[in-house]
Amino acid sequence: MVKIGNIELGDFPLLLAPMEDVSDPPFRALCKENGADVMYTEFISSEGLIRDAAKSVKKLDIFEYERPIGIQIFGNEIESMREAAEIATQAEPDILDINYGCPVKNVACKGAGAGILLDIPKMVEMTAEIVKSTHLPVTVKTRLGWDEKTKYIVEVAERLQDVGIKGISIHGRTRMQMYKGEADWSLIADVKNNPRMHIPVFGNGDVSSPEVALEKRNKYGVDGIMIGRAAIGYPWIFDEIKHFFETGKHLPPPTIQQRVKAASRHLQMALEWKGERQGLLETRRHYTNYFKGLPNFKPYRTTMVTAETSEEVFATLDEVLREYSEKTFAEILNRSF
Repeated sequence: MVKIGNIELGDFPLLLAPMEDVSDPPFRALCKENGADVMYTEFISSEGLIRDAAKSVKKLDIFEYERPIGIQIFGNEIESMREAAEIATQAEPDILDINYGCPVKNVACKGAGAGILLDIPKMVEMTAEIVKSTHLPVTVKTRLGWDEKTKYIVEVAERLQDVGIKGISIHGRTRMQMYKGEADWSLIADVKNNPRMHIPVFGNGDVSSPEVALEKRNKYGVDGIMIGRAAIGYPWIFDEIKHFFETGKHLPPPTIQQRVKAASRHLQMALEWKGERQGLLETRRHYTNYFKGLPNFKPYRTTMVTAETSEEVFATLDEVLREYSEKTFAEILNRSF
């Protein structure tokens, strides 16, 4: 049984990665329904929380059905991060996560996210202060290092464990790689195999199918897998991986009806949570994956990602359902499962 603190997560948990403008409550609801064991919020700016900025505070919204859920914070000032941890704790998540992995320029180049990998002593000190500031189990999401010359993750993970974190998720790339090249899980395995490590180690990076997930589990011995980009517009991936682990067989792909229903529910929840304009904008990136593989789908996708009103999107989804519903998805793709 894998545990973060006293939270039991099963034998091999699948985690939904925190993703900016993606891992919001509507998306998390769909992932939870489809097998995600642990989820994290979008990352939240420590400075934003301290200033009571509306966008940051809104990201603290969590719901009972999501548990266990973690709130993730980021920043580059130790005192601000300590205060943000206290504020986030008041929202009553199950886990508090620290973002030491975000590679984007306006975060990392300001010393936050993966930027702190250039200052490991500060990273350790900040983590220790956050652990002291909350009763919640603290976890960390990070990368192998800043660049090829600074892959100190084995030492870093051990030092973070020593100051009190209860779990670590490692993306198998450096900051300089961003999302290019292939994720290197061998160093993640080195962290897991370090005899001094006793907290769970979760691997992240390039898990795009049940077969890949099984390979990562068997080859690298991690305690669980964190899934990010592969879940965008495809929340079914968690159940598909679990089914493949148990049976060695694939679940049938979601039907057109299931895909349209999921996309419609996603948009409806986004509208209710963020309003018409923001709900429309932040759901657009999911449509490609909801309907990936459908022949002649481009005109529908174009309409949905350029629509100015939610009514247009819902009407287009109804058209998709009528156009493709006579055949199963497997028949449309001319594949067997």
